[in-house]
Amino acid sequence: MTKPLNRQLAALPTTIFTVMSELARAHDAINLGQGFPDTEGPRDMVQAAADALLDGRNQYAPLTGLPELRRAVADSNARFLGLEIDAESEVIVTSGATEALAASLMALIEPGDEIVLIEPLYDTYLPMVRQLGGVPRVVRLEEPDWTLPREALAAAFSPRTKAILLNTPMNPTGKVFTPEELDFIAGLLDTHDAYAVCDEVYEHLTFNTPHVSLMTRPGMRERCLRIGSAGKSFSLTGWKVGYITAPAPLAAVVAKAHQNLVFATAPNLQRAVAFGLNKDAQYFKDLAADMARKRDILSAGLRGVGLTVLPCEGSYFVMADITPLARGLDDVAFARMLTEEAGVTTIPASAFYDPANGTPPRNLVRFAFCKQESVLQEAIRRIEHWAGRQG
Repeated sequence: MTKPLNRQLAALPTTIFTVMSELARAHDAINLGQGFPDTEGPRDMVQAAADALLDGRNQYAPLTGLPELRRAVADSNARFLGLEIDAESEVIVTSGATEALAASLMALIEPGDEIVLIEPLYDTYLPMVRQLGGVPRVVRLEEPDWTLPREALAAAFSPRTKAILLNTPMNPTGKVFTPEELDFIAGLLDTHDAYAVCDEVYEHLTFNTPHVSLMTRPGMRERCLRIGSAGKSFSLTGWKVGYITAPAPLAAVVAKAHQNLVFATAPNLQRAVAFGLNKDAQYFKDLAADMARKRDILSAGLRGVGLTVLPCEGSYFVMADITPLARGLDDVAFARMLTEEAGVTTIPASAFYDPANGTPPRNLVRFAFCKQESVLQEAIRRIEHWAGRQG
């Protein structure tokens, strides 16, 4: 008899993103399911990365990252958040934000530790926590405004709570947590002597709403690990360059986890990201304005066909209530139908919920608007044509 493989990993289903992307290819659909831009990032950054390949510095980068990128991350924290960061001891460069999450959680979790998560949530959070032996305590935000449920959140904390995993701006809801909500979370962390892993990869993609980091709130500087992403900040998701900002005692342990996962990230890409982070503030304002315009184009088109579009203050994504067009179908069936019949692919929002935490909403789908305007307009045209045929 063959011994079993890792049961947790073996039991994971094929992700809904793979399922929907395969369906999109089969039906030649416009894929608004996966959250990556369909245009290249800044040309000068790409040129910097290409040039850096040719200057003879292609061996292992230092474990915690090239000095110039660590300095750029520290400077970015000071410039945009007012945080004074020691580039030598408080910044770690990782192979993408996903590795940053894994290394941060590895540094914190021992088997049996409880981790508070907020759903709907990014799909890797739960598997990572469980694989490390952590016990998820999941708190649900409710549509349409996704306000923090303070009583439920407080009830999720206990003496066994090691950390909260907080995503703001939030995927998939587009929510940006308010200073008042962050201060409530900060109070719970202080009361229970817990940490926060702050997934802030969309920090530069907020729309008429400022991004506030939990790390900037009173008493939180020493409790937070803050994660950023060059992929999201520069529309270069394939580069997989992330960075963690954390107080030195935490960063030292995260570095040990990073050593065992990856050790180092491609040096030419690190140098190009350092160049990008040093861009003037106008670049980041223009990036957010461009995404806001695309959000508005898609949102207006979806409202035009009768869908209810939920508020979106940041990220790449907008959620829509499918009830007016769903003919009683749930989100999974509707997403499949929209791909097969309209030629537009989305992600059913139930994929962002923990099945162990009760029945998820079945009336929501997530659209990615980080695409060319012509692509968004064609997607709207297809949905309009399809909706018109429904009578």
